Amino acid sequence: MTHVLKAVNDLDPELIEAFGRLDVATVYEASGRKGFVEKAIRPAARGDRICGPAYTVQCAPGDNLMLHKALQKAPAGSVIVASVGGAGDYGYWGGLMATAAVARGIQGLAIDGCIRDSAEIARMGFPVFCRGFCIRGTVKSTMGIINYPVNFGQITVFPGDLILGDEDGMVIVRAAECREVLEKSLKRVEFEEGKAAQLKGGVSSVELNSLGKVFESLGLVEEE
Repeated sequence: MTHVLKAVNDLDPELIEAFGRLDVATVYEASGRKGFVEKAIRPAARGDRICGPAYTVQCAPGDNLMLHKALQKAPAGSVIVASVGGAGDYGYWGGLMATAAVARGIQGLAIDGCIRDSAEIARMGFPVFCRGFCIRGTVKSTMGIINYPVNFGQITVFPGDLILGDEDGMVIVRAAECREVLEKSLKRVEFEEGKAAQLKGGVSSVELNSLGKVFESLGLVEEE
């Protein structure tokens, strides 16, 4: 078996940069409400954002051996997306690993488990999305796989998928759909800017969203 496959990145750097300027909620809605990542996987520090092609890692429970291999092989600009077999209560990633990631130009870490040295990592500005923090140490003794599809936050992530995260959560966009989703996202931004202008002008959200008929069909009774 080949444990480490070559990195997959078919995304144009300009396309990635454009996604990086968008909010996760906007992209999620524009994609047809696809790509939702379980909300328990959150930014480790306020303001953390990630955007880049997924470099996927499957670790054995309580073992971070393959994360070290990923640090050695992941190309600059990628986001390491790691699954840990459901054993979340270990500190799979720490300050020294983040230091190595910054040096190699890795854009961030998204892990379906915990990290430690969170304050140190926040100070260096390396963005992490995780389930929380845990001081419990890991071992380095079990082989895993890299650049295969992984189950992550109740969704399957394929190598090279775009992963986008901000304080609202994360969304996964399939590489083949990125250009279409970007176009729809930009149109949604323009549309919402128009709606915001109407709201600022005094139009109610009920009027703006044509909710009068909905209330009527539900039998809304208002006291005059």
